[in-house]
Amino acid sequence: MASPNDLQFQEFEEAAQLLSSDPGASTLSVSAGGGSEEVKLDLSDEEEEAQQESAELLGGQKSPGGFWTFEYYQSFFNVDTSQVLDRVKGSVMPLPGRNFIKHHLRSNPDLYGPFWICVTLVFTVAISGNLSTFLLEMGNPAYHYTPQFHRVTVASVVIFLYAWLVPVGLWGFLTWRQGVERQVGAYSFLETVCVYGYSLFIYIPTSILWILPFEWLRWTLMVVAMVISGSVLVLTFWPAVREDTKPMAVSTVVTIVALHALLAIGCKMYFFQTASHIILPLQPTTAPVQLHPQNQTRTH
Repeated sequence: MASPNDLQFQEFEEAAQLLSSDPGASTLSVSAGGGSEEVKLDLSDEEEEAQQESAELLGGQKSPGGFWTFEYYQSFFNVDTSQVLDRVKGSVMPLPGRNFIKHHLRSNPDLYGPFWICVTLVFTVAISGNLSTFLLEMGNPAYHYTPQFHRVTVASVVIFLYAWLVPVGLWGFLTWRQGVERQVGAYSFLETVCVYGYSLFIYIPTSILWILPFEWLRWTLMVVAMVISGSVLVLTFWPAVREDTKPMAVSTVVTIVALHALLAIGCKMYFFQTASHIILPLQPTTAPVQLHPQNQTRTH
């Protein structure tokens, strides 16, 4: 029977042979029955790098890249289709007591949905506005249809400025009020932008239905869309400001609703104008025959 010293010497020789044959190989020490055994893990460089990155991610040691890197912005679009559909569904069916951020974002806000919602809304508003004008003036012989491409530019500027500047202002205001009144809640900038982006989804089908040349139907659809989308914003931001002073809390919610209504009314009035009257061309008439005195024959 071999002594413990002989076993340790034999294990040391085996480990030395493994390292001499492949100096870059990883080794793992396994103890069994009071002894240890060096086991060689023959991993390629790619596998070792993948294992290291996986360990860093699981341990929370890998820091995100800077804002100038692609990986930094890629995290903002890390969302799957089921999550986007769930958030769209939550934006068109707001329920009392259900905060959009807490029940649908779940600390994972994204910019994928808000970006494509804004892009889609820009084109639906501009194209539907052109079609509405064409249908309205189709019976007018003096009207000549010309595509109004400038409406795409106007719609993109208005919608994207609203979807970005208003959340920036609201987020800054809530952050300031949180410093003044400790009980006031606040959301992150990304969460605020995400809520505003998804709240605009209801205007996509509404703008398509605005093509119908019935003014009463257009106003009805606009009011319904404003109530739905405005409810999403109120149910989300009211819990954050209700602990503030009553005048400040009410003023904040009224401002949110007023800006949201201003966007809807402005798009309706600019892109879907109603012709108060149609100017018809004058019908040609026969010119009167004038009799000159010199051409008349005097009779005596």
